[in-house]
Amino acid sequence: MNKREADVCGRKCYVYECGSPDVLLIQPVDDHDISVLDSEAAHIEELAGGKGFTLAAFKVNDWNTDLSPWEAPPVFGDEGFGSGAEDTLAYITDALLPQLDEDKYTEVYLGGYSLAGLFSLWAGYQTDVFDGIAACSPSVWFPGWLDHDGMRSVRAKRVYLSLGDKEEKTRNPVMRTVGDCIRKQAEMLDNDEGCKASILEMNPGNHFREPDLRTAKGFAWLIREQKRR
Repeated sequence: MNKREADVCGRKCYVYECGSPDVLLIQPVDDHDISVLDSEAAHIEELAGGKGFTLAAFKVNDWNTDLSPWEAPPVFGDEGFGSGAEDTLAYITDALLPQLDEDKYTEVYLGGYSLAGLFSLWAGYQTDVFDGIAACSPSVWFPGWLDHDGMRSVRAKRVYLSLGDKEEKTRNPVMRTVGDCIRKQAEMLDNDEGCKASILEMNPGNHFREPDLRTAKGFAWLIREQKRR
């Protein structure tokens, strides 16, 4: 597997190429994600069934702002959420994808972990640029998420959802709703004619267990589904 780093319009990007890349994987990451990217890429290679891929992970400058679709009050700690998701999506479509020559790939997938998973889901409802979405332990507890007007029909063909089986066992009253929210999200996708395939996979442990493996499982499922169809 080849790895390189690049600067794309002021953002640090980490690019992994495996085999003869056929699909392009895009992922917003923070410092913790970056520390386990090598492991994640290796897991994708192992789980993808021999399919070549390119993984391009770009550094998010302000996690709670850059990945939030709208402003919301703090859920834990003192930091609230901004409304920078539109700018981040524009960065992907207008700067990152052209730099990566996306036209040479048969499909493009967007995915991420936690709030990056929610951002990926949101983007899947905004544009048809992405053929698949990997929303791994996504922050579907986000205030107003399941009720907003944009949740009518997803524009990505395939959506992977996952959650840890202990994530809803918390004292935080907002985050305690994550289990019910992810199950409702899965039901909505099952009934969405725009979504050709979806799955909800439960993983052992809480939110902080094996994010690299969980994210890899999401991307690998999308790759295998594309290969199968």
